[in-house]
Amino acid sequence: MALSSMTGFARSHGNSGPYAFEWELKSVNAKGLDFRMRLPPGWDDLEPIARKRASEVLSRGTVYANLTVKRTASVSVVRVNEDVLASILTVANDIAKRTGGAPPSVDGLLAIKGVIEVSEPESAEAEMQAAKDAAIASFDQALQSLVAMRQREGTALGQILAQRMDELEGLAAAAEAAPGRKPEAIRTRLAEQVATLLDTSDRFDAERLSQEALMMAAKADIREELDRIASHIAQTRELLAKGGAIGRRLDFLSQEFNREVNTTCSKSNDVDLTNTGLEMKSVVEQFREQVQNLE
Repeated sequence: MALSSMTGFARSHGNSGPYAFEWELKSVNAKGLDFRMRLPPGWDDLEPIARKRASEVLSRGTVYANLTVKRTASVSVVRVNEDVLASILTVANDIAKRTGGAPPSVDGLLAIKGVIEVSEPESAEAEMQAAKDAAIASFDQALQSLVAMRQREGTALGQILAQRMDELEGLAAAAEAAPGRKPEAIRTRLAEQVATLLDTSDRFDAERLSQEALMMAAKADIREELDRIASHIAQTRELLAKGGAIGRRLDFLSQEFNREVNTTCSKSNDVDLTNTGLEMKSVVEQFREQVQNLE
């Protein structure tokens, strides 16, 4: 399965009868799947359908879906309010008889408020349902485009994460080969420290100091941490190869990487090893930041 980012954008257009509509979808990072819709009045019954279809192909991210609908090619209906016109004619003729004036003109009558009524045509139920069906089909197109964009971003993220693993593996190898970790180097350094302590005071027990030094050397060994780092690298590569919604599992591994690297730095008794550990911390942090974008 392909890796998928949680960020993306898509748009689709459609027409059905007198209706023209446009979908706009965008998604951003989130811990789970949060689907938010804005629909025009009268189109609310599309929400459960769109929500279900989105949940079938997306598992994480906040997704914003906005539908804009416009009525096109509609002709206004003009009609004469016969009741109002009849009443006005009765009054106008009565006034004309009383005053001897001219009867009312047509344009004069039409100019009177209420005589002419202009209304938008009512949409037939079948016409509206056809438009909604077409809108759902258009939503599917936008959703497919959104998924495709998220997958393209996911592929790029996968390459970056794989590169971070290569860097971390190289640094772990450098830590493994650090001169300060060699038994001879540790023995020499501890011997020098013990000799320094014995020179400063005759109250120190040389044998007890040697035992304590050996215990300190054992505690400073980072073999266990390096083994766990190698195991986490293998798990990460396996997940990247498998693909799918692996963001949460990689986020957990990034925390494990951070724990092991921190322990390595705290155990270090060598400048070179400490510097290598700090570089590892930097790589792990870059890895963690990129993982936050994965589905």
